Amino acid sequence: MGRRERGRDRQRSRLHAGSLTWDSIPGLQDHTLGCSGLVLAAGRPPVRLRAVQAPRFLTVLCRARVVAMQGADSDQPFKRPRCDGSPRTPPNTRSAAAGRSSGRELRPDHQSWGPEQVCCFLKRSGFGDPRLLERFRGSRICLSYYNFSTLGDRKKLQACIQQLSEIHVDAMKVINDPIHGHIELHPLLIRIIDTPQFQRLRYIKQLGGSYYIFPGASHNRFEHSLGVGYLAGCLVRALREKQPELQISGRDVLCVQIAGLCHDLGHGPFSHMFDGRFIPLARPNVKWTHEQGSVMMFEHLVNSNGLKAVMEQYGLIPEEDICFIKEQITGPLETPIKDSLWPYKGRPKEKSFLYEIVANKRNGIDVDKWDYFARDCHHLGIQNNFDYQRFLKFARVCEVDNRKRICTRDKEVGNLYDMFHTRNTLHRRAYQHKVGNIIDTMITDAFLKADPYIEITGAEGKKYHISTAIDDMEAFTKLTDNIFLEILYSSDPNLNEAREILKKIEYRDLYKYVGETKPKGKIRIERENYKSLPEEIARAKPSDIPLEAELKAEDLIVDVINMDYGMEDKNPIDHVRFYCKSDLSKAVMITKDQVSEFLPERFAEQLIRVYCKKTDADTLFAVKQHFVHWCLIRDFTKPQDGDVVAPLITPRKAEWNNMDSAQSPDHFRERSKFKLRLFQDDSM
Repeated sequence: MGRRERGRDRQRSRLHAGSLTWDSIPGLQDHTLGCSGLVLAAGRPPVRLRAVQAPRFLTVLCRARVVAMQGADSDQPFKRPRCDGSPRTPPNTRSAAAGRSSGRELRPDHQSWGPEQVCCFLKRSGFGDPRLLERFRGSRICLSYYNFSTLGDRKKLQACIQQLSEIHVDAMKVINDPIHGHIELHPLLIRIIDTPQFQRLRYIKQLGGSYYIFPGASHNRFEHSLGVGYLAGCLVRALREKQPELQISGRDVLCVQIAGLCHDLGHGPFSHMFDGRFIPLARPNVKWTHEQGSVMMFEHLVNSNGLKAVMEQYGLIPEEDICFIKEQITGPLETPIKDSLWPYKGRPKEKSFLYEIVANKRNGIDVDKWDYFARDCHHLGIQNNFDYQRFLKFARVCEVDNRKRICTRDKEVGNLYDMFHTRNTLHRRAYQHKVGNIIDTMITDAFLKADPYIEITGAEGKKYHISTAIDDMEAFTKLTDNIFLEILYSSDPNLNEAREILKKIEYRDLYKYVGETKPKGKIRIERENYKSLPEEIARAKPSDIPLEAELKAEDLIVDVINMDYGMEDKNPIDHVRFYCKSDLSKAVMITKDQVSEFLPERFAEQLIRVYCKKTDADTLFAVKQHFVHWCLIRDFTKPQDGDVVAPLITPRKAEWNNMDSAQSPDHFRERSKFKLRLFQDDSM
């Protein structure tokens, strides 16, 4: 028998004929390992590998881990490690010199390391779970106990613990997603998904009424939520791999994934139509957002399905981690005390970067956007210019104003501008499509008329309406897009008005689009003044133009749209920090003028669109004259078709006529007469 065969025999015997279990590592029995990766709970059955696989499994994992520990940012070419796990680094490189110096420091006393030195080594390597370290101290585990004699062996120990902590008795569920490919989800995520509260997202359209405009926009909140949960795990794991000193634990990874998965549980029928249009009109005194609904629904999901025990089984601490998950979705759960240093309770300030993954309140760069950019563009047929994979590659945590923030490489600033430009493009071409907004408005009108007559049973048999179901999560669980069909096919005479509006949508007999304008400069219409706009337009009657129809405010709908890069009129890149290749730990700011002269000067604008509920010719003619005259009075921009729909009004404002502004009043009178003749000819 050769030397290699004898070595394999000894290895197999040490592995108990191929059974690799937690019992194979003395001192780790019955220990919940939550230090890194996914969590194994105490008392779980042992994980076993076949005899042929076990030695190869350990060898491959340990060597791969040693190479990874050399540093993701190393500029040295990859070299296969030696048989003892030490890297094959050229002898004259800086990393080799560092290795030799560190080896001289460690080798003389490594066999005399006590439990405390071992704990310090594990903590520096990213294993900061106090329970693991306490177990090592309590059992007085030291390296000599295992007869490890080289630095390579010590690194193998670290790699084995790291990999074993991620092995599960319950297999990871694999889902084939059209955007991200085959994605793996943790068993706890599957338990959350397989509940009525989460499954309702299958029946809520991601883009609301846009499905009536874009036939491909049939996707729902369900698949978007799966994608966000997956991307949240990708980002937090990427940070953990690159920076073990951050001490990102398995609990942290799992909580971030759950927050991504559950961040949209609070959406109502037709998504943003519900909390953006319907609730403000149905309950104007209630300040309710879908993020608040998500937090309430998540708590209801956990309690009604008994998931606290399941969370504990997978190593979570419900009292702390449920709070942490909620905070990631909606921010601090309590109003922060003035001048308080840290408003969150789920995680300490040292892990502040974890709050920037699912819903980034600082600059808007988060995995929620990454998924809906890719998913919505895919279903809408719009080009997506942002590549989140590059952000994953270059993301690092740096110190910024005494907080740990997620930063990226300086060369990625252009990619981030592309991200916000993609957001703006999606809003202009899809989310704020003029016909899509008309359909959302009509559905809102139908829901408002049906609201008093729709009853939804909640907890303890109490009845709720569409607008009040947000107060009871059992009732809200039953409220989905299906309410549209319930009204449409109802025979209740109380729902006649609502039913007729929905029938108009089915027959494409929609409210008519009148026109669009926008305020000039920094002038903006404040939200509290939105309600008065239809009355203003109805009163803006041109004095010298005969109109056959009398316009009323209730005939008009004024839609005010705020277009921006996600932070109102601010440049979100001003709130992003970057690092340079020469110094990975120093965060720097990159100003707009350092990037390009072609970037926008302003990052927000307001669009004002007017629709008319009536469709007869006389009313439409009247409302167009009123609208153009109102734009002139308010000194807003001229509607694009203003010269066609109101040729008698547009010449009254010199700057609306481009090059004609310096010409005489006689010219305006002649031009007006000519346009009037054209208009009369067209109407004959």
